[in-house]
Amino acid sequence: MVSVRCICTLWPLWIVSFFFCSNRLTPFFFTSVCTDDSGEEEPTSRSDRSELQGALKTLASKLDDLCTCNELIAKHGAALQRSLSELEALRVPLEGSEKIKAVNERATLFRITSNAMINLAGVVKSGGVGVDAFIKYSDLSLLLWSELWQALLKLVMMDSWSACRDFLELAESHSRRWQRVLQHEREQRTHLEETIEQLAKQHNSLERAWREAPSHSTSTPDTPSTHTVLIVGVSERPRKEEASDEDEDTEYFDAMEDSPAFITVTATDPTQHRRSQSNLSGASGGQPSDWNLEDHSSPSCNDLSGKEVQPRRKRRSRIPDKPNYSLNLWSIMKNCIGKELSKIPMPVNFNEPLSMLQRLTEDLEYSELLDKAARCENSLEQMCLVAAFSVSSYSTTVHRTAKPFNPLLGETYELDRLEEFGYRSLCEQVSHHPPAAAHHVMSQRGWTLWQEITIASKFRGKYLSIMPLGAIHLQFHASGNHYVWRKVTSTVHNIIVGKLWIDQSGDIDIVNHRTKETCQLKFSPYSYFSREVPRKVTGVVTDSEGQAHYILSGTWDERMESAKIVQSSRGSSGAEGKQKTVYQTLAPRLLWKKYPLPENAENMYHFSSLALTLNEEEPCVSLTDSRLRPDQRLMEEGRWDEANTEKQRLEEKQRAVRRRREAEASDALDEGREYESYQPQWFYQRTDPLTGETNFVYKGGYWEAKEKQDWSMCPDIF
Repeated sequence: MVSVRCICTLWPLWIVSFFFCSNRLTPFFFTSVCTDDSGEEEPTSRSDRSELQGALKTLASKLDDLCTCNELIAKHGAALQRSLSELEALRVPLEGSEKIKAVNERATLFRITSNAMINLAGVVKSGGVGVDAFIKYSDLSLLLWSELWQALLKLVMMDSWSACRDFLELAESHSRRWQRVLQHEREQRTHLEETIEQLAKQHNSLERAWREAPSHSTSTPDTPSTHTVLIVGVSERPRKEEASDEDEDTEYFDAMEDSPAFITVTATDPTQHRRSQSNLSGASGGQPSDWNLEDHSSPSCNDLSGKEVQPRRKRRSRIPDKPNYSLNLWSIMKNCIGKELSKIPMPVNFNEPLSMLQRLTEDLEYSELLDKAARCENSLEQMCLVAAFSVSSYSTTVHRTAKPFNPLLGETYELDRLEEFGYRSLCEQVSHHPPAAAHHVMSQRGWTLWQEITIASKFRGKYLSIMPLGAIHLQFHASGNHYVWRKVTSTVHNIIVGKLWIDQSGDIDIVNHRTKETCQLKFSPYSYFSREVPRKVTGVVTDSEGQAHYILSGTWDERMESAKIVQSSRGSSGAEGKQKTVYQTLAPRLLWKKYPLPENAENMYHFSSLALTLNEEEPCVSLTDSRLRPDQRLMEEGRWDEANTEKQRLEEKQRAVRRRREAEASDALDEGREYESYQPQWFYQRTDPLTGETNFVYKGGYWEAKEKQDWSMCPDIF
């Protein structure tokens, strides 16, 4: 209303000005209209007229500038109207639409007013008005124009600010509502994930309870029992990559789609198949073994009958409880600012108070399986026990999601259980880039085990794949049987979001290089959608001619069983057109069963009974032993802040030693002399005659040095 009132007031003056300019009235008449009431008139001299002409030229240039501004106003005004038209086309509430229309009307009015002003200026310029009259009229016009511009700009700015404020309030109110909706969706998703996880746990518990329930209690001697059909998912095709390594875009493993290679049927009476055993050649002369015909009420394979020597030392059965420290990611990121990637210290919050060398020694938790295998005369039965031992090494990993300490170069770990279990074990970190550890075990009960393990890992975004590289060798002294196998891939799920859990997947091929007998074990990957038993392991033991003799089944976190094959036949074709083999077996026998965890294990990093003793202080060990590592000891005692400081000091000390070696190698190269690189203290490198691979094997001398307590050759790494 203000702008309309101003225009109505000033419009008669614009009309009068336009009339005088168009008809070119005399300067006298124009000045008489615009002078004051006294009617006095000052005479104009020639000099004054020249000054007025100069002012007129200046005013003409200003009018040109004003025309240019008019073009800009017209251009931006058109853009503003287009934007307002687009806003009107949007779906906005009724109140917002009215505000937009009001702003559009005021913008149109502003554009009309500016055009009228510029048009008047053009008339004045082209009309040839007298100099005196135009100068005096221009003063009044400029004053009126200034007042009009101020009024219009003030009105437009006030209305624009009001519209923007209304739009901001409307957007804030909708933003709060959207945030509430988003928070509700997040809560629903979290609740759904927890429900699915709980259902999966209940499903696993029901399956385990059903599997452990007695299945033959309903059958009587008078009536034949129902045949138990067991589908074993071992494929006869060549070994392929693990499922976790084939698909990088999936988080969960789907159910196995391969058709079963064979079917096993439990026989009802062991004696009725004695005649059919002649076609199954045994490795020990072809005679059938009655190993599986022993009394099933006898103690299981975990009841070690070979441990005649009772423990002479009482080992510790607990460690300090794990502190409830929250992980502060901001403090970790703050410590990483300005540092190289290789120098970023990882806090001990992600670790457990054991080194990788000690975790490698944990493979000996069920060493009694090898003691029993050493007493077997039948190499096929021995193969079954070796297979159970290879599976048992994963039983301690089901709840162990924490990361062990990376050993320093030259770090060692000994485990002397000669009096209790008849073996001595020694590990040494032989390489740091890539990290590699060598392990050697010598048992007085008839076997020797050695291995070199290098860890390779791949981060897939949702999970972490850990692939141990290197072969494990096991040799029995009496028979000379030499077994070789490799570990499977370990997968850590929910790296970014969710609760961490570990799965094992892939194949293990165990080969007896003396008799050429083999055992193929298949670790089935876990899947929410599979009906199979979780963490399932199946396998077949075959002789040198490929004839199957034993079926292995179980789980890598609980138990393993074996069933002797008494008859085999060709069955019907599967869905893929391949013919399946049907094996008729005796009742399965228990090979291995996991020991229960100690009491309060959940507060002690889920350590087993052996793991609780691995970091126990012992006298007379090497100066490089993992038990003497200060950061690991501080973490075990619950002093995590001090452990982080000590860990950073040890890592920086190791980097300084590596830089010194690199400088010495560079100097030797410049001088043209040969430089001897780092060599492990207790192991040497050689080419394995069976596998053709280069690995580190024990060269001796450690236990002799321990007996003499001569550790002068050990480097200072702590």
